Amino acid sequence: MSAVEARLEQIGLSLPAVTVPLAAYVPAVRGGNLVFTSGQLPMLDGKIMATGRLGIDVEIATAADCARQCALNALAAVKSVIGDLDKVVRLVKVVGFVASAPEFTDQPLVVNGASEVFAAAFGEAGVHARSSLGVAVLPLNAPVEVEIIVEVQD
Repeated sequence: MSAVEARLEQIGLSLPAVTVPLAAYVPAVRGGNLVFTSGQLPMLDGKIMATGRLGIDVEIATAADCARQCALNALAAVKSVIGDLDKVVRLVKVVGFVASAPEFTDQPLVVNGASEVFAAAFGEAGVHARSSLGVAVLPLNAPVEVEIIVEVQD
């Protein structure tokens, strides 16, 4: 077990199996010393954790939990490419998409769920640039989707 996974375990989290893609793409790809993940949905044990939009059917706390799962799924995708999360030098960028009603403006509070996982996993190296975007709808009617870019070493 990597040190990263051990830190996650200390707060009661563990990496899932890599989520099977819904279409014609791969969960993550490496380009040089960067790994880019595809957007990760809040899939847990093969099922979406919640559905709907913020400001209509989903509460911030529920969506933040979903964002945490998206973060774990993204880390699992990174691990599938590099083999060991201890090879991550730093988390570079997080992009969070939040399915939102037009008047909902707390997308950053939702995506904090993912950012907190990365901080716990990587400490200072988990501090990242981030975008939190409101969108009309996401695949499978998910409330949140997260993608990341990490810098890695061999």
